[in-house]
Amino acid sequence: MIKHGFLAAAALVASLAGAPRPAEAGASLDAIKARGQLVCGIHNGIAGFALPDSQGRWQGLDVDLCRGLAVALFNDPEKVRFQPLSSSTRFTALGSGEIDVLFRTSTHTMLRDVTLGLRAITPYFYDGHGFMVKANSGVTKASEMAGATICLIQGTTNEQVTADYFRSNKLQFTPVLFERTDQAAAALQAARCDSFGTDASQLAATRASMPNPNDWTVLGERFSKEPYGPYVRRGDDEWFDTVRWYVNAVIEAEEQGITSANVDEMKATAANPNTRRLLGVTPELGQALKLSPDWAANVIRKMGNYGEMYERSMGLKTPVGLARGPNELWTNGGLLYALPMR
Repeated sequence: MIKHGFLAAAALVASLAGAPRPAEAGASLDAIKARGQLVCGIHNGIAGFALPDSQGRWQGLDVDLCRGLAVALFNDPEKVRFQPLSSSTRFTALGSGEIDVLFRTSTHTMLRDVTLGLRAITPYFYDGHGFMVKANSGVTKASEMAGATICLIQGTTNEQVTADYFRSNKLQFTPVLFERTDQAAAALQAARCDSFGTDASQLAATRASMPNPNDWTVLGERFSKEPYGPYVRRGDDEWFDTVRWYVNAVIEAEEQGITSANVDEMKATAANPNTRRLLGVTPELGQALKLSPDWAANVIRKMGNYGEMYERSMGLKTPVGLARGPNELWTNGGLLYALPMR
């Protein structure tokens, strides 16, 4: 399985090396503005991050972050085209210029950041690898799964994490690889696998979508660090900066208590210099990014701050029902921390 992962990574590097590149390096922001539309790579279907609703409209945290970036650029959340991508095609699609930015449950790792011709930007969601099993299986921890058949998604870090855990603990297992999460979930329910291994947030989303969620349990152990963040192509610092500081802005808004409901009042009355900068009362942040002075205020007004996006997509009142945990602000004991916007 490790050999398989190495060969897959090598093939991906080779494919990106030969893939067509944008016509002008460093011109992404101008090209997107001229096109009048952002093209955003997202998951091809997982509740909480990216999933079409009954009307066919994409919903989820990654989707909202894409729409918010469109607001920052155009003051219009509809000026975005979503490109659903599998785990095995997402980085190739970005490297070839098929999409402008990837918001797709993608872990930041060193080798992805330095070998694929792409840049990982900044984390917006913290997760960890886990396992889901039948509730009546009697399994309470991964070490009890010796000899198990485990469903995994091809092209993810979860392949290597699972192999590393079982190998280091001298346990045997049989991997069964799938292209999509729904395929793995179907195989698990059909008893083709004893367990499904992937990030805990995606296990929670998969469990919530099953006909009988109570038949399944997500084990409490976590076996990796999986910080999700957007990716862009390497060599375009201006576009990198735009996406980086956009993500920071929605986190900063929550830190400052700025919401979609109070943003206009805060903009009109705030004396705090940090708030005035963020909301464009003083224009230097927009000028630095070649955006309008009120770009962040527009995002917050139309899409909300990070906390509003999270609760709308996967919070405790949603079917996914995932507590913030490490995705709380640092001031509440979590890991989310906006870099200073000054």
